[in-house]
Amino acid sequence: MEADALRSLADGLDAAFCGALDLLARATGRVVVTGMGKSGHVGCKIAATLASTGTPAQFVHPGEASHGDLGMITRADAVLALSNSGETSELSDIVAHTRRFGIPLVGVTGRAGSTLAEQSDVALVLPKAPEACPHGLAPTTSTTMMLALGDALAIALLERRGFSESDFRQLHPGGQLGRRLLSVNDLMHHGDAMPICRIDTPIADVILEMTAKRLGCVGVVQDDGTLAGIITDGDLRRHLKPELLAERAERIMSPRPKTIRPKALAVEALRVMNEKQITTLFVVEAGRPLGVVHIHDCLRAGVA
Repeated sequence: MEADALRSLADGLDAAFCGALDLLARATGRVVVTGMGKSGHVGCKIAATLASTGTPAQFVHPGEASHGDLGMITRADAVLALSNSGETSELSDIVAHTRRFGIPLVGVTGRAGSTLAEQSDVALVLPKAPEACPHGLAPTTSTTMMLALGDALAIALLERRGFSESDFRQLHPGGQLGRRLLSVNDLMHHGDAMPICRIDTPIADVILEMTAKRLGCVGVVQDDGTLAGIITDGDLRRHLKPELLAERAERIMSPRPKTIRPKALAVEALRVMNEKQITTLFVVEAGRPLGVVHIHDCLRAGVA
């Protein structure tokens, strides 16, 4: 029954949805979500989804709003009110507050002629559908539709704002999702920690640089600062001979090393290193090395 209701909801989306989207997108403050009972629980989730996808939002309990929390709702905000009946008495003070101060109001309700629908700037009316409860009483189908509609608004706002994976990671720094969205810029060794030498550097100095930076490699740069090649500890072993220390970096470097852009995700860097069977990647922009990321950096950060 709930699945059927969702199909009906999707088929019935019309200009009102676009109007609600426009109204919420214009808010320079927060989207304040409110609802009572089960609608309130759904409203908490919708507010959390909005906030985590680039639309500042918060939930205000209608009962607390009547006892001072109306101060949380400003003229820069927009209100998203949920009530299947559209006659929830606890919402009356919030609705009146929006009308008094000209605060945009989007109502989500199951009744087109209800007080909430009539007072809203935009009313999103749920299609007629029976509750899944065998008695037709417990909010089930109606709250499922509210939740889906809230998700649709959140994702449409995300797309309109151009909210990117990088933006998403900023709001989700914890857990597996945060680790998956780490960029190489977050993990790379840069500045004085980056092993670098000039193309004419003596091998003795290259060895000292590699030893000091402890990454098993040294990037070799041209006079203009662009990356010309890389020397790894494996290169040193392969060229090991008495006269090695008399050589210059250019003589034993591997030219055109594999590199990666600074905004690439760490998972991409890990994939490249695994595919190429290497342990380091220089992070390069416009040909110039900005840093270096080691496979151990990815593994320590939990990227896998």
